[in-house]
Amino acid sequence: MRVLAAGNMYPPHSFGGYELVWRSAMRHLEARGHEVLVLTSDLDFGSSEPDDPNVRRELRLYWRRHYLPEMTAVERLRLERHNARVFQRHLRELRPDVVSWWAMGGMSLSLIERARRAGIPAVGFVHDDWLYYGPLMDGWLRPFRRRWRRLAAVADRITGIPTRVDFERAARYAFVSEATRRAAQKAGVDPPHVAIAHSGIDPAYIDPAPEREWTWSLLYVGRIDERKGVHTAVVALAHLPDAARLTVIGGWDEAEERRLRETAERVGVLDRVRFMGQLQPDEVRAAYADADAVVFPVIWEEPWGLVPLEAMGRGRPVVATGRGGSGEYLRDGENALLFEAGDERALAQAVKRLAGDPPLRRRLREAGLETAARHTDVEFNAAVLRELEAAVQA
Repeated sequence: MRVLAAGNMYPPHSFGGYELVWRSAMRHLEARGHEVLVLTSDLDFGSSEPDDPNVRRELRLYWRRHYLPEMTAVERLRLERHNARVFQRHLRELRPDVVSWWAMGGMSLSLIERARRAGIPAVGFVHDDWLYYGPLMDGWLRPFRRRWRRLAAVADRITGIPTRVDFERAARYAFVSEATRRAAQKAGVDPPHVAIAHSGIDPAYIDPAPEREWTWSLLYVGRIDERKGVHTAVVALAHLPDAARLTVIGGWDEAEERRLRETAERVGVLDRVRFMGQLQPDEVRAAYADADAVVFPVIWEEPWGLVPLEAMGRGRPVVATGRGGSGEYLRDGENALLFEAGDERALAQAVKRLAGDPPLRRRLREAGLETAARHTDVEFNAAVLRELEAAVQA
Protein backbone atom coordinates (compact mmCIF):
# COMPACT_ATOMS: atom_id res chain seq x y z
CA MET A 1 0.00 0.00 0.00
CA ARG A 2 1.27 3.46 -0.94
CA VAL A 3 0.44 6.08 1.70
CA LEU A 4 0.77 9.85 1.45
CA ALA A 5 0.61 11.32 4.96
CA ALA A 6 0.25 15.07 5.48
CA GLY A 7 0.22 17.35 8.51
CA ASN A 8 1.52 20.66 9.79
CA MET A 9 4.55 19.50 11.80
CA TYR A 10 6.59 16.33 11.96
CA PRO A 11 9.39 15.39 14.39
CA PRO A 12 11.94 16.55 15.15
CA HIS A 13 10.46 19.93 14.22
CA SER A 14 7.42 19.69 16.47
CA PHE A 15 6.36 20.17 20.06
CA GLY A 16 3.59 17.74 20.99
CA GLY A 17 2.48 14.17 21.39
CA TYR A 18 0.32 14.33 18.25
CA GLU A 19 3.39 14.54 16.02
CA LEU A 20 5.27 11.82 17.89
CA VAL A 21 2.29 9.49 17.55
CA TRP A 22 2.17 10.27 13.83
CA ARG A 23 5.85 9.39 13.37
CA SER A 24 5.45 6.15 15.31
CA ALA A 25 2.54 5.12 13.07
CA MET A 26 4.46 5.91 9.88
CA ARG A 27 7.48 3.92 11.00
CA HIS A 28 5.19 1.02 11.83
CA LEU A 29 3.69 1.12 8.33
CA GLU A 30 7.13 1.14 6.75
CA ALA A 31 8.22 -1.78 8.92
CA ARG A 32 5.22 -3.70 7.59
CA GLY A 33 6.41 -3.13 4.02
CA HIS A 34 4.17 -0.22 3.01
CA GLU A 35 5.52 2.73 1.03
CA VAL A 36 5.06 5.95 3.00
CA LEU A 37 5.71 9.56 2.05
CA VAL A 38 5.35 12.23 4.75
CA LEU A 39 4.49 15.69 3.47
CA THR A 40 4.74 18.48 6.02
CA SER A 41 5.55 22.15 6.42
CA ASP A 42 8.87 23.93 6.16
CA LEU A 43 8.61 25.09 9.79
CA ASP A 44 12.07 24.74 11.35
CA PHE A 45 12.57 24.53 15.12
CA GLY A 46 16.34 24.27 14.78
CA SER A 47 16.63 20.62 15.76
CA SER A 48 19.86 18.84 14.87
CA GLU A 49 18.15 15.43 14.78
CA PRO A 50 18.19 14.06 11.22
CA ASP A 51 14.97 13.55 9.29
CA ASP A 52 13.61 10.18 8.32
CA PRO A 53 14.41 9.69 4.60
CA ASN A 54 10.74 9.66 3.56
CA VAL A 55 9.96 13.17 4.90
CA ARG A 56 9.40 16.13 2.58
CA ARG A 57 9.25 19.55 4.28
CA GLU A 58 7.84 21.54 1.37
CA LEU A 59 4.44 22.92 2.39
CA ARG A 60 3.91 26.44 3.69
CA LEU A 61 1.81 27.26 6.74
CA TYR A 62 -0.48 30.16 7.52
CA TRP A 63 0.71 29.90 11.11
CA ARG A 64 4.02 31.06 12.50
CA ARG A 65 5.04 30.31 16.05
CA HIS A 66 2.24 31.74 18.22
CA TYR A 67 0.64 34.03 15.66
CA LEU A 68 -1.09 34.27 12.29
CA PRO A 69 0.71 36.87 10.16
CA GLU A 70 -1.38 39.35 8.20
CA MET A 71 -1.48 38.34 4.54
CA THR A 72 -2.93 40.04 1.50
CA ALA A 73 -5.27 38.15 -0.82
CA VAL A 74 -2.43 37.86 -3.33
CA GLU A 75 -0.09 36.39 -0.69
CA ARG A 76 -2.73 33.86 0.35
CA LEU A 77 -3.31 32.84 -3.25
CA ARG A 78 0.44 32.49 -3.78
CA LEU A 79 0.72 30.23 -0.71
CA GLU A 80 -2.20 28.09 -1.88
CA ARG A 81 -0.78 27.71 -5.36
CA HIS A 82 2.60 26.69 -3.99
CA ASN A 83 1.03 24.04 -1.75
CA ALA A 84 -1.20 22.82 -4.58
CA ARG A 85 1.81 22.37 -6.89
CA VAL A 86 3.74 20.48 -4.21
CA PHE A 87 0.77 18.25 -3.41
CA GLN A 88 -0.06 17.49 -7.05
CA ARG A 89 3.57 16.64 -7.80
CA HIS A 90 3.68 14.09 -4.99
CA LEU A 91 0.34 12.65 -6.06
CA ARG A 92 1.75 12.10 -9.55
CA GLU A 93 5.04 10.64 -8.34
CA LEU A 94 3.75 8.41 -5.53
CA ARG A 95 0.29 7.56 -6.92
CA PRO A 96 -0.95 6.87 -3.39
CA ASP A 97 -3.59 4.29 -2.63
CA VAL A 98 -4.68 6.40 0.32
CA VAL A 99 -3.98 9.77 1.93
CA SER A 100 -3.83 10.18 5.71
CA TRP A 101 -4.43 13.59 7.27
CA TRP A 102 -2.90 14.35 10.66
CA ALA A 103 -2.60 17.70 12.48
CA MET A 104 -3.95 20.15 9.90
CA GLY A 105 -4.21 23.39 11.87
CA GLY A 106 -2.58 26.24 9.94
CA MET A 107 -2.44 24.15 6.77
CA SER A 108 -4.04 24.64 3.37
CA LEU A 109 -7.21 22.67 3.98
CA SER A 110 -7.94 22.94 0.27
CA LEU A 111 -5.58 19.97 -0.08
CA ILE A 112 -8.19 17.79 1.64
CA GLU A 113 -10.81 18.83 -0.91
CA ARG A 114 -8.30 18.42 -3.74
CA ALA A 115 -7.71 14.78 -2.75
CA ARG A 116 -11.47 14.20 -2.52
CA ARG A 117 -12.05 15.58 -6.00
CA ALA A 118 -9.26 13.36 -7.30
CA GLY A 119 -11.12 10.34 -5.91
CA ILE A 120 -8.32 9.29 -3.56
CA PRO A 121 -9.47 7.50 -0.39
CA ALA A 122 -8.44 9.28 2.80
CA VAL A 123 -8.43 8.91 6.57
CA GLY A 124 -8.20 11.79 9.01
CA PHE A 125 -6.51 10.90 12.30
CA VAL A 126 -7.90 13.58 14.59
CA HIS A 127 -6.03 14.14 17.86
CA ASP A 128 -7.03 17.72 18.49
CA ASP A 129 -9.80 20.10 17.40
CA TRP A 130 -8.41 21.04 13.98
CA LEU A 131 -11.71 20.26 12.29
CA TYR A 132 -13.00 23.27 14.24
CA TYR A 133 -10.08 25.69 14.39
CA GLY A 134 -8.41 24.70 11.12
CA PRO A 135 -10.90 26.61 8.92
CA LEU A 136 -10.50 29.66 11.18
CA MET A 137 -6.72 29.63 10.65
CA ASP A 138 -6.91 28.99 6.92
CA GLY A 139 -6.41 32.39 5.30
CA TRP A 140 -7.78 31.20 1.97
CA LEU A 141 -10.96 29.45 3.13
CA ARG A 142 -11.89 31.85 5.93
CA PRO A 143 -13.11 34.80 3.80
CA PHE A 144 -15.28 32.49 1.69
CA ARG A 145 -17.10 31.27 4.80
CA ARG A 146 -18.54 34.73 5.45
CA ARG A 147 -17.49 37.92 3.67
CA TRP A 148 -16.94 36.42 0.21
CA ARG A 149 -19.39 33.55 0.46
CA ARG A 150 -21.18 34.49 -2.77
CA LEU A 151 -17.87 34.58 -4.65
CA ALA A 152 -16.72 31.13 -3.50
CA ALA A 153 -17.78 29.17 -6.58
CA VAL A 154 -16.43 31.80 -8.97
CA ALA A 155 -13.08 32.03 -7.15
CA ASP A 156 -12.80 28.24 -7.12
CA ARG A 157 -13.37 28.09 -10.87
CA ILE A 158 -11.02 30.97 -11.75
CA THR A 159 -8.10 30.07 -9.46
CA GLY A 160 -8.42 26.30 -9.43
CA ILE A 161 -8.10 26.42 -5.62
CA PRO A 162 -11.02 24.92 -3.67
CA THR A 163 -12.82 27.55 -1.61
CA ARG A 164 -14.84 25.07 0.44
CA VAL A 165 -14.03 21.68 1.92
CA ASP A 166 -16.57 18.89 2.24
CA PHE A 167 -14.99 17.35 5.34
CA GLU A 168 -17.67 14.71 5.79
CA ARG A 169 -17.28 13.27 2.28
CA ALA A 170 -13.52 13.83 2.04
CA ALA A 171 -12.39 11.13 4.45
CA ARG A 172 -13.09 8.52 7.04
CA TYR A 173 -12.05 9.70 10.50
CA ALA A 174 -10.35 8.04 13.44
CA PHE A 175 -10.70 10.18 16.57
CA VAL A 176 -8.31 9.74 19.46
CA SER A 177 -11.17 9.98 21.97
CA GLU A 178 -14.89 10.44 22.30
CA ALA A 179 -14.08 13.97 23.45
CA THR A 180 -12.50 14.87 20.11
CA ARG A 181 -15.41 13.32 18.25
CA ARG A 182 -17.87 15.42 20.24
CA ALA A 183 -15.80 18.53 19.49
CA ALA A 184 -15.99 17.77 15.76
CA GLN A 185 -19.75 17.32 15.98
CA LYS A 186 -20.06 20.70 17.69
CA ALA A 187 -18.06 22.17 14.81
CA GLY A 188 -20.62 20.76 12.40
CA VAL A 189 -18.53 17.83 11.17
CA ASP A 190 -20.31 14.52 11.71
CA PRO A 191 -18.95 12.07 9.12
CA PRO A 192 -20.64 8.72 8.52
CA HIS A 193 -17.46 6.63 8.83
CA VAL A 194 -15.92 7.11 12.27
CA ALA A 195 -13.67 5.09 14.55
CA ILE A 196 -12.21 5.76 17.99
CA ALA A 197 -8.50 4.90 18.06
CA HIS A 198 -6.83 5.74 21.36
CA SER A 199 -3.17 6.63 20.99
CA GLY A 200 -0.71 5.03 23.38
CA ILE A 201 2.77 5.09 24.76
CA ASP A 202 5.91 3.30 23.70
CA PRO A 203 5.87 -0.08 25.50
CA ALA A 204 9.39 0.78 26.69
CA TYR A 205 7.72 3.21 29.11
CA ILE A 206 6.09 0.33 30.93
CA ASP A 207 9.11 -0.06 33.13
CA PRO A 208 8.15 0.81 36.71
CA ALA A 209 10.85 2.55 38.70
CA PRO A 210 11.36 1.31 42.26
CA GLU A 211 8.97 2.59 44.90
CA ARG A 212 10.48 5.44 46.91
CA GLU A 213 10.09 7.29 50.17
CA TRP A 214 7.93 10.39 49.85
CA THR A 215 10.01 13.57 49.42
CA TRP A 216 7.38 16.03 48.10
CA SER A 217 8.86 15.93 44.59
CA LEU A 218 6.21 16.81 41.97
CA LEU A 219 6.62 16.70 38.20
CA TYR A 220 4.85 18.34 35.27
CA VAL A 221 5.65 17.19 31.72
CA GLY A 222 4.16 18.86 28.66
CA ARG A 223 3.85 22.08 26.74
CA ILE A 224 4.08 25.41 28.51
CA ASP A 225 0.65 26.62 27.49
CA GLU A 226 -2.02 28.43 29.50
CA ARG A 227 -4.55 25.69 28.71
CA LYS A 228 -2.31 23.10 30.36
CA GLY A 229 -2.97 24.61 33.79
CA VAL A 230 0.65 24.70 34.93
CA HIS A 231 -0.18 27.85 36.92
CA THR A 232 -2.52 25.73 39.07
CA ALA A 233 0.36 23.47 40.05
CA VAL A 234 2.64 26.45 40.74
CA VAL A 235 0.14 28.14 43.06
CA ALA A 236 -0.65 24.80 44.73
CA LEU A 237 2.93 24.76 46.05
CA ALA A 238 2.00 27.66 48.33
CA HIS A 239 -0.51 25.34 50.03
CA LEU A 240 2.02 22.54 50.54
CA PRO A 241 4.91 22.13 52.99
CA ASP A 242 8.08 24.09 52.25
CA ALA A 243 9.76 20.83 51.23
CA ALA A 244 7.45 20.50 48.20
CA ARG A 245 9.14 21.06 44.85
CA LEU A 246 7.79 21.21 41.29
CA THR A 247 9.87 20.32 38.23
CA VAL A 248 8.47 21.58 34.92
CA ILE A 249 9.66 19.83 31.75
CA GLY A 250 8.57 21.30 28.44
CA GLY A 251 8.64 24.43 26.37
CA TRP A 252 6.89 26.24 23.54
CA ASP A 253 5.37 29.48 24.89
CA GLU A 254 8.07 31.76 26.30
CA ALA A 255 5.54 34.42 27.32
CA GLU A 256 3.57 31.87 29.35
CA GLU A 257 6.77 30.69 31.05
CA ARG A 258 7.49 34.29 32.07
CA ARG A 259 3.99 34.55 33.52
CA LEU A 260 4.51 31.32 35.44
CA ARG A 261 7.74 32.63 36.92
CA GLU A 262 5.98 35.85 37.90
CA THR A 263 3.17 33.85 39.50
CA ALA A 264 5.67 31.71 41.40
CA GLU A 265 7.41 34.82 42.68
CA ARG A 266 4.11 36.44 43.66
CA VAL A 267 3.02 33.46 45.80
CA GLY A 268 6.51 32.98 47.23
CA VAL A 269 7.52 29.67 45.65
CA LEU A 270 9.91 30.72 42.86
CA ASP A 271 12.80 28.94 44.57
CA ARG A 272 10.73 25.74 44.65
CA VAL A 273 9.99 25.54 40.91
CA ARG A 274 12.51 24.29 38.34
CA PHE A 275 11.92 25.02 34.66
CA MET A 276 13.94 22.45 32.73
CA GLY A 277 12.86 23.24 29.17
CA GLN A 278 12.77 20.50 26.54
CA LEU A 279 14.62 17.32 27.49
CA GLN A 280 15.57 14.19 25.59
CA PRO A 281 13.29 11.14 25.97
CA ASP A 282 15.71 9.26 28.22
CA GLU A 283 15.98 12.33 30.46
CA VAL A 284 12.20 12.52 30.74
CA ARG A 285 12.03 8.83 31.65
CA ALA A 286 14.57 9.45 34.41
CA ALA A 287 12.59 12.46 35.64
CA TYR A 288 9.49 10.31 36.09
CA ALA A 289 11.51 7.94 38.26
CA ASP A 290 12.75 10.86 40.39
CA ALA A 291 9.22 12.15 41.10
CA ASP A 292 6.84 11.19 43.89
CA ALA A 293 3.81 12.15 41.79
CA VAL A 294 3.05 13.56 38.36
CA VAL A 295 0.54 16.39 37.98
CA PHE A 296 -1.64 16.79 34.88
CA PRO A 297 -3.59 19.97 35.67
CA VAL A 298 -5.11 20.75 32.26
CA ILE A 299 -7.96 23.25 32.28
CA TRP A 300 -9.17 22.70 28.71
CA GLU A 301 -10.76 19.69 27.06
CA GLU A 302 -7.50 17.83 26.47
CA PRO A 303 -7.98 15.59 23.41
CA TRP A 304 -6.30 12.60 25.07
CA GLY A 305 -3.16 12.93 27.17
CA LEU A 306 -0.12 10.65 26.94
CA VAL A 307 1.72 12.07 29.96
CA PRO A 308 -0.48 10.34 32.58
CA LEU A 309 0.03 7.05 30.75
CA GLU A 310 3.80 7.55 30.67
CA ALA A 311 3.80 8.34 34.39
CA MET A 312 1.72 5.24 35.12
CA GLY A 313 4.08 3.13 33.05
CA ARG A 314 6.94 4.37 35.20
CA GLY A 315 5.02 3.47 38.34
CA ARG A 316 4.23 6.99 39.51
CA PRO A 317 0.84 8.15 40.82
CA VAL A 318 -1.02 10.77 38.81
CA VAL A 319 -2.95 13.78 40.10
CA ALA A 320 -5.08 15.19 37.28
CA THR A 321 -8.22 17.06 36.32
CA GLY A 322 -9.54 14.38 33.99
CA ARG A 323 -10.69 17.00 31.49
CA GLY A 324 -11.39 15.88 27.94
CA GLY A 325 -10.07 12.59 26.63
CA SER A 326 -7.95 11.82 29.69
CA GLY A 327 -11.21 11.40 31.62
CA GLU A 328 -11.90 8.34 29.48
CA TYR A 329 -9.15 6.38 31.21
CA LEU A 330 -8.51 8.20 34.51
CA ARG A 331 -10.70 7.00 37.39
CA ASP A 332 -10.64 8.88 40.66
CA GLY A 333 -9.33 6.81 43.54
CA GLU A 334 -8.68 3.81 41.31
CA ASN A 335 -5.78 4.68 39.00
CA ALA A 336 -5.40 8.41 39.74
CA LEU A 337 -6.57 11.20 42.02
CA LEU A 338 -8.74 13.79 40.29
CA PHE A 339 -9.41 17.40 41.24
CA GLU A 340 -11.42 20.30 39.84
CA ALA A 341 -9.61 22.14 37.05
CA GLY A 342 -8.11 25.43 38.21
CA ASP A 343 -8.52 24.65 41.92
CA GLU A 344 -5.00 24.87 43.37
CA ARG A 345 -6.22 24.06 46.90
CA ALA A 346 -7.87 20.86 45.67
CA LEU A 347 -4.65 19.90 43.88
CA ALA A 348 -2.66 20.53 47.05
CA GLN A 349 -5.15 18.48 49.06
CA ALA A 350 -4.81 15.54 46.67
CA VAL A 351 -1.02 15.68 46.95
CA LYS A 352 -1.27 15.73 50.76
CA ARG A 353 -3.55 12.73 50.60
CA LEU A 354 -0.93 10.84 48.61
CA ALA A 355 1.82 11.90 50.98
CA GLY A 356 0.01 10.52 54.00
CA ASP A 357 -1.24 7.25 52.53
CA PRO A 358 1.44 4.82 51.27
CA PRO A 359 -1.12 2.03 50.65
CA LEU A 360 -3.06 4.41 48.38
CA ARG A 361 0.10 5.19 46.44
CA ARG A 362 0.71 1.48 46.03
CA ARG A 363 -2.84 0.85 44.78
CA LEU A 364 -2.60 3.69 42.28
CA ARG A 365 0.76 2.37 41.12
CA GLU A 366 -0.61 -1.10 40.44
CA ALA A 367 -3.78 0.10 38.72
CA GLY A 368 -1.80 2.67 36.74
CA LEU A 369 0.52 0.01 35.39
CA GLU A 370 -2.50 -1.98 34.20
CA THR A 371 -3.95 1.12 32.53
CA ALA A 372 -0.67 1.93 30.77
CA ALA A 373 -0.36 -1.64 29.51
CA ARG A 374 -3.77 -1.32 27.84
CA HIS A 375 -2.80 1.87 26.02
CA THR A 376 0.38 1.36 24.01
CA ASP A 377 1.28 2.51 20.53
CA VAL A 378 1.22 -1.13 19.42
CA GLU A 379 -2.58 -1.08 19.54
CA PHE A 380 -2.81 2.38 17.98
CA ASN A 381 -0.45 1.60 15.11
CA ALA A 382 -2.46 -1.51 14.32
CA ALA A 383 -5.62 0.63 14.29
CA VAL A 384 -4.00 3.06 11.84
CA LEU A 385 -3.27 0.23 9.44
CA ARG A 386 -6.82 -1.12 9.77
CA GLU A 387 -8.36 2.27 9.02
CA LEU A 388 -6.15 2.87 5.99
CA GLU A 389 -6.92 -0.58 4.59
CA ALA A 390 -10.63 -0.06 5.18
CA ALA A 391 -10.51 3.22 3.26
CA VAL A 392 -8.77 1.57 0.30
CA GLN A 393 -11.21 -1.33 0.25
CA ALA A 394 -14.36 0.78 0.63
